Amino acid sequence: MRVQSLASHSGLEDLALPGAVMYIADVAQIWCCCGHVPTGLKCHPDQEHLIYPLGCTILIQAIKTQEQNFLHGHSNNVSCVTISKSGVYIASGQVTFMGFKADIILWDYKKRELMARLSLHKGKIEALAFSPNDLYLVSLGGPDDGSVVVWSIAKTEAICGSPAAGLNVGNATSVVFSQCHDEMFVTAGNGTIRVWELDLPNRKIWPTECQTGQMKRIVMSISMASDDSFFYLGTTTGDILKMNPRTKLLADTGPAKDKFSLGVSAIKCLKTGGLLVGSGAGLLVFCRSPSYKPIKKIQLQGGITSISLRGEGHQFFVGTEESHIYRVNFTDFKETLVTTCHFEAVEDVVFPFGTAELFATCAKKDIRVWHTLSNRELLRITVPNMTCHGIDFMRDGKSLISGNADGVEWELQPLAYTIATATQDLATSPVLCGFQVRVWQIGHQTQKLEEALKEHKSSVSCIRVKKNNEECVTASTDGTCIIWDLVRLRRNQMILANTLFQCVCYHPEEFQIITSGTDRKIAYWEVFDGSGIRELDGSLSGSINGMDITPEGVHFVTGGNDHLVKVWDYNEGEVTHVGVGHSGNITRVRISPGNEYIVSVSADGAILRWKYPFPS
Repeated sequence: MRVQSLASHSGLEDLALPGAVMYIADVAQIWCCCGHVPTGLKCHPDQEHLIYPLGCTILIQAIKTQEQNFLHGHSNNVSCVTISKSGVYIASGQVTFMGFKADIILWDYKKRELMARLSLHKGKIEALAFSPNDLYLVSLGGPDDGSVVVWSIAKTEAICGSPAAGLNVGNATSVVFSQCHDEMFVTAGNGTIRVWELDLPNRKIWPTECQTGQMKRIVMSISMASDDSFFYLGTTTGDILKMNPRTKLLADTGPAKDKFSLGVSAIKCLKTGGLLVGSGAGLLVFCRSPSYKPIKKIQLQGGITSISLRGEGHQFFVGTEESHIYRVNFTDFKETLVTTCHFEAVEDVVFPFGTAELFATCAKKDIRVWHTLSNRELLRITVPNMTCHGIDFMRDGKSLISGNADGVEWELQPLAYTIATATQDLATSPVLCGFQVRVWQIGHQTQKLEEALKEHKSSVSCIRVKKNNEECVTASTDGTCIIWDLVRLRRNQMILANTLFQCVCYHPEEFQIITSGTDRKIAYWEVFDGSGIRELDGSLSGSINGMDITPEGVHFVTGGNDHLVKVWDYNEGEVTHVGVGHSGNITRVRISPGNEYIVSVSADGAILRWKYPFPS
């Protein structure tokens, strides 16, 4: 992990951390694609990089090598991103709280650094677009703002603005610039389609409403032809409108039958005259005006949110709301999965015993096994209508056990058996937790319930088992940690605190445990009598949800609702390193066997792999 001081990093100035703390400058690798941002996936004009948002970060990923760079600067989730035609600039907008200004950030692509911060809109930036010669940037405010603003790139200041839609219609949600002229752009949304002309001498923009007759539509997507002859609009009703920007009249609409299910969520014009159309149901279609009947089509997983051309369109990339990125060759029209990740909150992460080559994660209905270095998904287990809360590898690494909201566990190999018990967290020793702690004797063909230990009054959030499998500790949201004797099947000690415990760890010598939870404190306890040793301030804001300790017991790592991964010195009780990269609440952190990596997962579906900062 390359480590350097990032004291000037946005949001870190208020951290009350020791002066010797070093900030983790780079994430070794990140798994996540923010599929919910409309047109969020972009292929850079150099045809070698993909650009897409991840929470409050912009990610630049090399197509061939998968190398990643990160652009940090937003204080909240990124809502839109666009690239200039020349590829020199990237612009991104964010959401913020009602009444506060939402920033637009202008980035220098080559230097990978922030050029300017543009603040005028309130609440949310709905969409952005560059003019063809990189002279202007047009921005569209969200529902609480309702304005369209034209910015000068050279002066990084606003030229003029106007309400984006009329009084009797809904909000404008999409914008596209002319492909040939710097003074014309189009906005569209709920019942509104407007062609705008920029009057630079008078610093005004003049709108003209497009006429669609009796037809009223809500526009989801928009694309301009390369010669500005027409622009195309995808609607929520599953049809496509073809408009003439000069006459402002409707040229044609279609398809007449078999409209696109769940709306036309993405649309892209090709120079050949055809259209690439993506639907909310995951159908990708190549069609032509005026019939708009599918000439080529493929079914993808998840509703399509982005279509981005590579070069002239011989190859293109498609992003879906289930966080899949596909590469499609236009000739054979077959998809190749490039990147995938969880699209819901990741609940747990675990390494097999003794190896850092792979790890497993779970999120709602699926469990995925990943190859650590290549970032490839090796295996996916999907069980619909279930919520998986915890996973762990069996000691031999050949099978995986999981705990779900409805109390079913299964192995990674063919489903050998299930056990009926509600589970919140679990371990590879025969111990399963819910509101109760249940001890199971697991054989090759049999599973016998040894005992149900009924001490906790609320859900068990974490469990750790001693190396000899004769004792375990459970942390619960009822404010207790209980140390159990697994031989006599009874309680040894109970620890009480004014918190909802979220995580617990044994020190490797197993004479102490450390706990943390919603009170933001990290507490050290004696295993022998449950007495408190000391207490540390673990975070300034939000619960600590995940904790792991090295096999030597020298350092431990935490993560929580402050979005920071922190490495601590166990004996000194001080933070040594801080990792900045997550945009959502961190749910779990793990140190890999051999102390090579730290893997952290979060509620926004991200998986981040960090290089361990100390020599292993």
